[in-house]
Amino acid sequence: MTKSIALSLVLAASLGLAACSGAETENTANAAANSAENASNAADNAMNAAMNAADAAANAASNATNDVANAM
Repeated sequence: MTKSIALSLVLAASLGLAACSGAETENTANAAANSAENASNAADNAMNAAMNAADAAANAASNATNDVANAM
């Protein structure tokens, strides 16, 4: 969701800048698109890291429960 919104905003900004001529404008639009893509990737990576941490915590809790059950 966040990625599609960010890319939509970059696309809109790029189209607005495309109306202007010149290499500098194109470079600025490309830099903005790259920045948005990098931010989106960083958000995806952070979300994946959080999900992995939650999975690891759930596995640790499950293992602890199993250890207690096996000790009885």
